[in-house]
Amino acid sequence: MTSIKAQPIKIAILAMGGEGGGVLADWIVDMGEANGYVAQTTSVPGVAQRTGATIYYVELYPIAQADADGGRPVLALMPLPGDVDVVLASELMEAGRAVQRGLVTNDRTTLIASTHRVFSIAEKSALGDGRVDSAQLLAHTAKAAKRFIRFDMAQAAEASGSVISAVLFGALAGSGVLPFSRAQFEATVERGGVGVKPSLRAFGDAFARAQAGDDGETPSEAAAAVPTPQPRHPAVRALVERVQHSFPLAAQDFLLEGVRRLIDYQDVAYAGLYLDRVAVIAALPNGGDHRLLRETARHLALWMSYEDTARVAALKTRATRFERVRGEARVQPGQVLAINEYMHPRLQEICETLPGGIGRWLMNSTLPKKLVERFTQNGRVIRTSSLRGYLMLRTVAAMKRWRLSTMRYAEENRRIEEWLQRIAVTAERNPELAVELAQCQRLVKGYSDTHERGIRNYDTVMRAVERAGAQLAPATLRELRDAALADEHGHKLQAALAQHALA
Repeated sequence: MTSIKAQPIKIAILAMGGEGGGVLADWIVDMGEANGYVAQTTSVPGVAQRTGATIYYVELYPIAQADADGGRPVLALMPLPGDVDVVLASELMEAGRAVQRGLVTNDRTTLIASTHRVFSIAEKSALGDGRVDSAQLLAHTAKAAKRFIRFDMAQAAEASGSVISAVLFGALAGSGVLPFSRAQFEATVERGGVGVKPSLRAFGDAFARAQAGDDGETPSEAAAAVPTPQPRHPAVRALVERVQHSFPLAAQDFLLEGVRRLIDYQDVAYAGLYLDRVAVIAALPNGGDHRLLRETARHLALWMSYEDTARVAALKTRATRFERVRGEARVQPGQVLAINEYMHPRLQEICETLPGGIGRWLMNSTLPKKLVERFTQNGRVIRTSSLRGYLMLRTVAAMKRWRLSTMRYAEENRRIEEWLQRIAVTAERNPELAVELAQCQRLVKGYSDTHERGIRNYDTVMRAVERAGAQLAPATLRELRDAALADEHGHKLQAALAQHALA
């Protein structure tokens, strides 16, 4: 009778660039080799950053068993579906990818994953909300694994001043799935000799959470009441009091955020214009429809804070942004951080930043237009961490004082007024359709080519609204809007228009 040979321990690691997946694989190999195991690791790189991940694969086999077998084992180079003991994933989507590849099975695999999300390029570049539902992803992944240990490991790494690989290593130790003690795990970290103290802190926290069977779920808590703003500036305080006294409570959270955003974007008077516009909707016979008021307030604030060159420059030179980047890069005292920004303003964006008359003249000129296009045909890199680069962008950001006289403002303002008028007229006969109209602002976003595509789709949908008139159902407008957000080329929108005879 043929005896069944002992099998290696098979571990797959899915990690993105910069997360220490290679370090984690090396730790497991080093721990195995230091404690009587033959170990082998391989890796297959994915596409850069969040469009893919590197798969590291480790197999461990006890030397004593190999000697008893009379030789050395032949270890595999890649994981096979249905043949993996442990899967470590540095992010929730990577856990989902492991399930999709068949690496996680409910009769064998212990899955250890972080529940935080780093959104993929496809998710972030979608015209609408392209995010994958994390709750569904968690439920599907939990069903696929024999055991699923998960919590926000990115937050745990941040709290300990370490990296996520150390957290994953601690969770692996706490799971008890490998035949090594905690001391053997910790000795492996110490042998690395780099960042030992923070790595051990992260390791210890993750070990305890895995031992406790942490599944990442916390009891639901009632949402904390949002504190009422108490601004010191009299003009700002007057706006806050106007929101509190003149608008229903159901819409005040959006209105206060809109006021804050627009003061930051332009000034107090601009935020006052925002409230004047929303007040017109609130005064409609159906203004008591809180959904219409909330959606209009929300999307109007977004539209009035459109992204022009001054706004982009301001965001890139904020002190809070420099602090955030320094924190993400874990810059230590005495270290120098350089931040390079790629800038490529087009002729149209330059014209839009100029006063209306000058901008239109430049757009319609011949020789001046060619000269500007010649100097802007290639992008350039600006180091905002240098004095020269910083002052250059701060100068562009300061141009917001002339924003309300620019060519871009005139165009945006025209569209906004038309949109509000259309909402008001529609609300009198069909409040549900008015809500859908308010949400059509979602089509207008971003800058450069993204903004052009959005405006093109928005104009197409508005023409369909005018063509359909009172016969347009709210569900039909919702379908057209979703189709416009589904692809950047407008093919699905054209198909939806044809389907409803609105092309």
